Amino acid sequence: MSVAGESGGRAQQMRAKAEEMKQAAERATDPQERQRLTEKARKLQEQSEQQKSHMRNEDMDTLM
Repeated sequence: MSVAGESGGRAQQMRAKAEEMKQAAERATDPQERQRLTEKARKLQEQSEQQKSHMRNEDMDTLM
């Protein structure tokens, strides 16, 4: 598997995990737990977006 493929897979896993945490936050009854899960989901989503952006930049560098 290529580095780009591994990075893409990792970004996809992070997005899936973020979605799971978001859903868990919606089900949480404790406000602190809900906030903690929401924050973790947001951070994972940001990381996956950064990784995706980084992969796009690498693809553009390869084309030049």
